[in-house]
Amino acid sequence: MVRAVVAGIAGRMGSRIAQLIRETEGIELAGGFEHPQHPQVGKEVSQILGGNPTGLTVSGTMDDVLGAADVVIDFTSAAVSLSHLRAASQAGKAMVIGSTGFTAEQLAEARQLAAKTACVLTPNMSMGVNILFKLVADAARLLGDSFDVEIIEAHHRLKKDAPSGTALKLAQVVAESLQRNLEEVGVYARHGLIGERTPKEIGIQTVRGGDIVGEHTVLFAGMGERIELSHRAHSRDNFARGAIHAAQWVVKQPAGLYDMQQVLGIQ
Repeated sequence: MVRAVVAGIAGRMGSRIAQLIRETEGIELAGGFEHPQHPQVGKEVSQILGGNPTGLTVSGTMDDVLGAADVVIDFTSAAVSLSHLRAASQAGKAMVIGSTGFTAEQLAEARQLAAKTACVLTPNMSMGVNILFKLVADAARLLGDSFDVEIIEAHHRLKKDAPSGTALKLAQVVAESLQRNLEEVGVYARHGLIGERTPKEIGIQTVRGGDIVGEHTVLFAGMGERIELSHRAHSRDNFARGAIHAAQWVVKQPAGLYDMQQVLGIQ
């Protein structure tokens, strides 16, 4: 039985992950924590999740529950997740990180920390999105430079980072397939008299509004035709179930940094 601890257990994603863990065979909820000043700290976990009492209380620190974990599942934020990975690495505990907005420097540190423990770090744990990554890579490689590439993403009004981590991953997939440097060709906004579109640029555009769970479209526009590859999430449950699947997988792996395509075996 895999024992999982959930970071940010009172949040939108954390609470849903914890609820689904309780419904999934082969994994059990071993604890959950929030920041020390959170109003749910000290309360019975079932007061957040509903259902029967769990015998667990919401901790105010990761240290209080890390000893009970085989794996920590974390969808908090890049900086917070990285601090949790430091502690997990020191303790030899596996991690699953779904936070987005990591800088290049933060990712480099994550790779170093993962030398001591197994960690799945990915911007999107949906099976559909990870298949989309594969389809986009194939399409970009086959179409080459004859099609312009634009990526449009939409999320709820409360999302803090832009573009989404998934949109950035899609852009990186396209850039690698076309042998381009995303730092040189990525275009994140257009306004005013900007002139003609350059042949090599990859556009990444952001929409924020309402309660949109997550939508991503990669548009390959050619002369006289276009191809659109899209994924629309209708519920956060697909991300939560992906995280749980990743948690059950990663505890069996040697130390290293993994992504969801490796978890799903589609890389």
